[in-house]
Amino acid sequence: MLRVVSIGDRDIEYTLTYKKVKNINLRVKADCSVSVSVPPYVDESRIDEFVLSKGSFVLSAIDKFKSNMKLTEIPKKFVSGESFRILGKDLRLKVLISNYDRVYSDGVFIYMHTRGSDLNRKNRLFNKWISEQINDLYHEICKDVYRAFEKYGIKFPVIKIRKMVSKWGSCQPSRGVITLNSKLIEYPRICIEYVVMHEFCHFIHPNHSKDFYTFLSVMMPDWKYRKDVLEKSSYL
Repeated sequence: MLRVVSIGDRDIEYTLTYKKVKNINLRVKADCSVSVSVPPYVDESRIDEFVLSKGSFVLSAIDKFKSNMKLTEIPKKFVSGESFRILGKDLRLKVLISNYDRVYSDGVFIYMHTRGSDLNRKNRLFNKWISEQINDLYHEICKDVYRAFEKYGIKFPVIKIRKMVSKWGSCQPSRGVITLNSKLIEYPRICIEYVVMHEFCHFIHPNHSKDFYTFLSVMMPDWKYRKDVLEKSSYL
């Protein structure tokens, strides 16, 4: 069962498992996921309070693991010929010194017109462009998926986008918020659609119960195939 508690402006999402244990046990894994195992008789509100009491430790551990992950990332140099994966395809970058700044793609190449060769300038240009692509595409997909949920009286949620190190998306039904991983842009559209559908289904079933997966299968019969495509090409 997935649960979320908030500390200031940060959320801690954890997986709750009931087991034959004597105490509440909390673990932060290297992939930044948080798991909590508890005896069957413990109330959920008490579990949330326990996680909150360990909030500083949990957030510190997550930040440390994230920092370690960043050390393994190879920074881009933004030079012609460099490859960027977008929607499952490797697109080659072409850098053109111009009297204006602009980035666009024809589906084969990414063209970067820039007034200078400064790395920071090119980095800002690319990040602004890719952020716009991500925002437009994710909201487009969310609006498409939402049409199937209007009949349930669900309001269109707030869509948040951020880089996540251990999950592709999350849903907070009580707050009407769906958060999507910005790195999903690297994978085929069908994978993004699957993640969005998965999170929308949590507005009906805020857990990963049998009923949740039955409902998901009704809403997206081929979700297992889409999930398999995502997992086989993922390094998350």
